[in-house]
Amino acid sequence: MAKKENLIICSENLSLDYFPFFFSKDKADYYFHTLLRSIDWQEETILILGKRITVPRLVSWYGDEETIYHYSGVKHDPKKWTEVLLEIKTCLQMRLGVEFNSVLANLYRNGQDSMGWHADNEPELGEKPVIASVSFGVVRKFCLRHKKQKTAFTIPLRHGSVLLMHGETQHYWKHALPKMKRVDEPRINLTFRSVYSAERK
Repeated sequence: MAKKENLIICSENLSLDYFPFFFSKDKADYYFHTLLRSIDWQEETILILGKRITVPRLVSWYGDEETIYHYSGVKHDPKKWTEVLLEIKTCLQMRLGVEFNSVLANLYRNGQDSMGWHADNEPELGEKPVIASVSFGVVRKFCLRHKKQKTAFTIPLRHGSVLLMHGETQHYWKHALPKMKRVDEPRINLTFRSVYSAERK
């Protein structure tokens, strides 16, 4: 059985629930190896200041049929759910009490792959996005900073953990996954969310 410890962080319009032992090690190992070989990992380019730049990680977008997602000038049409992704989604929904209809999968191949500062505040995510970030693989530092204040901190996201971001977090905070030297192992990150059509927002 997975351990029950969790950390709740509420400060300056920040609402986080961190479950470091959400999945047991055996289950996390299984998901990591299965996802590594079964996800349709793709290299992607995004638009930054009018220029197309290759993102330093591999990605893939899955979800219900209507969950078309736009970010950084890229339109993402959802791939059909895989059996393992549906299994993880169902587990999250049952234990967190939150419904999700899509997931962005990220593969950080080593410490040179990263994610820059951003907020998941696209209109189709709704007024107060709820995002469950699932981590499998090597531990990486997840950094947060307030958009206006100097407040900032870091959470090491461990293998098999879940970080739930909700409330006004995406409107007041940015987050990033910086590069790390001497990290040669991969990390898989699944960010489950709900994408809404215009009439439902």
